[in-house]
Amino acid sequence: MNQTINLASQIQEYLPRQLWQAVNTVGKKATELGQKLYLVGGVVRDLFLGRPNFDLDLAVEGDAVQLARELARVSQTKLTIHPHFSTARLDYKDFSLDITTARREVYPRPGALPVIEPGTIIDDLFRRDFSINAMAICLTPEYYGELCDPYKGKDDLERGLIRVLHDQSFKEDATRILRALRYEQRLGFSLEPRTLQLLQHDIPMLDTVSSERIRYDLEMILKEEAPEKILNQAYQLGVLQKLHPSLKGNGWLAQKFEQARQLSKKVPLPPLYFSLLVYSLTETENEQFLLRINPPKKLTQLLRDTLHLKRHLPELTKPALKPSRIYHLLYEYSPTAIQANAIASDTSKIRQRLELFLYKLRYVKPLLDGTDLVRMGIPPGPQLGEILKALRQAKLNGKVRTRTDEEKLVHNCSSR
Repeated sequence: MNQTINLASQIQEYLPRQLWQAVNTVGKKATELGQKLYLVGGVVRDLFLGRPNFDLDLAVEGDAVQLARELARVSQTKLTIHPHFSTARLDYKDFSLDITTARREVYPRPGALPVIEPGTIIDDLFRRDFSINAMAICLTPEYYGELCDPYKGKDDLERGLIRVLHDQSFKEDATRILRALRYEQRLGFSLEPRTLQLLQHDIPMLDTVSSERIRYDLEMILKEEAPEKILNQAYQLGVLQKLHPSLKGNGWLAQKFEQARQLSKKVPLPPLYFSLLVYSLTETENEQFLLRINPPKKLTQLLRDTLHLKRHLPELTKPALKPSRIYHLLYEYSPTAIQANAIASDTSKIRQRLELFLYKLRYVKPLLDGTDLVRMGIPPGPQLGEILKALRQAKLNGKVRTRTDEEKLVHNCSSR
């Protein structure tokens, strides 16, 4: 325990009042049970940096499940227990607390999930990825606020360094390579020289990690404020190419990511970023990348749509293209795939027509629907579908404007 640094007052200033009170309550209950409680992980790092982070992780030298059950009993909070991992989650009205039994980890082989057993707070911190994430603050009343920093994380914060705790770190879990670059760029830090050397040497170890874990860390990168900086660094170091040799984190990608952020806040950025990331790939290369990251069905379809549409973009350059034809070419694609192509295309006419569909044509609908047509005497079946299609085309091309116009068109179509 570092006796020279006490952060009690900083904790009180940093945390919202209700969260601070809840943390103190958990610390007191842990003491009653003969256990020691610590605030661990990213929140300790961000407290020093003055960055808001109220996603709190607590580690207890003792039994997290027992502690959480006692707290739930007296406070009537919602309790979720994962006994296999000795973890519990307490859901309060406005926030949640995750409590974990302090543990040590042993990796049976590179890339495998670790074997876990109970341990001390020092053991628990040693299993962390980087020194800046391997600090803890004691919440037990007797030692409340004292910093536990066995791996000099505070010093590395002050020096702006990302440093692994030992030489086998990237071999044990190669996703730490992606996380190292994420923290480096997010915080404006540098990789400590030995850590950089180890990272470059262990890039091949990414092959030992499952597709799902690679995809998770890639998704976390794309949720960052400026993911292009991380991808550029990954490209420069040869990390990105390990996910697929044709992926690029260059200036083009940075420019397109910036354009994506200029769009409405209603546009979800990570899927759009994913589409732009694969835009330089061929459809065959994209299938190889999909095998590497094994995304869910919706994301898989989005990336396929993006590149399939890219191949058909020349059709949008034809002169005097009617709005109905633009609609017909695009309506089966997801809006995100269309938006990605609008951002990525260097042809102004293509961009204009993609944006015309996105912001206008896809919302165009006739005033009459199938129920109206049945009421007008059109029997359900293929003819009704064809008339609805003709109505939409006429509406898109400005040939009908009012309900009366549409009714006339229906009568004309049905009498043929």
